[in-house]
Amino acid sequence: MTLNLYLLRHGETTFSQSGNFCGATDAELTPEGIQMAESFANTYQKLKWEAVYVSPMKRTVATAKPLCEAIGMDMQLRDGIREGSYGEWETKSKSFAQENYPENYLKWMTEPAWNAPIGGETAVEIANRSMPVIAEIQEKHPQGNVLVVSHKATIRIMLCSLLGIDLGRYRYRVNILVASVSMVKFDVNGPLLETLGDRHHIPEHLRCRQGT
Repeated sequence: MTLNLYLLRHGETTFSQSGNFCGATDAELTPEGIQMAESFANTYQKLKWEAVYVSPMKRTVATAKPLCEAIGMDMQLRDGIREGSYGEWETKSKSFAQENYPENYLKWMTEPAWNAPIGGETAVEIANRSMPVIAEIQEKHPQGNVLVVSHKATIRIMLCSLLGIDLGRYRYRVNILVASVSMVKFDVNGPLLETLGDRHHIPEHLRCRQGT
């Protein structure tokens, strides 16, 4: 058997609808976001899970809760897989950041691996704290199904790290919509991306909602 690592982005928040920066901001799920979490649980509780690792933020804990309750498993909180901080840009729009921090914004857009929003985190820093969690999972669970519930940027960065994609291109090579599931299989040849951004577990009326 192999390790199947499922990466689930949390459900909808008001920030995922508006597109404003939400990293360290501890946003709640919207009612529709809760429905997304419940839809995931209804579909994926059929799998035999070895463990569930969750970012300690409210939106990820609420997303993992329906599945954990359905299968009777405690979630394991890991700070390393929380969302990246946007520093002084938190809760602000992209246009606000571009107008008020033009040089900082340009550097972040051009090379986010090494340039962060003022007071925030670079992609390299996010990789350096999230990938040890993946290493822990590989060591503790060499086979079976393991779920990681995390965030848009963090999941993109973990996938790029696993697949050998330049971290500076994480926004332009991988798209992770709300409540989407990606799966990486670990075998003798290393990590293999089997599924990217699947949302078939979500009812169509929720898949069509505006949001990132």
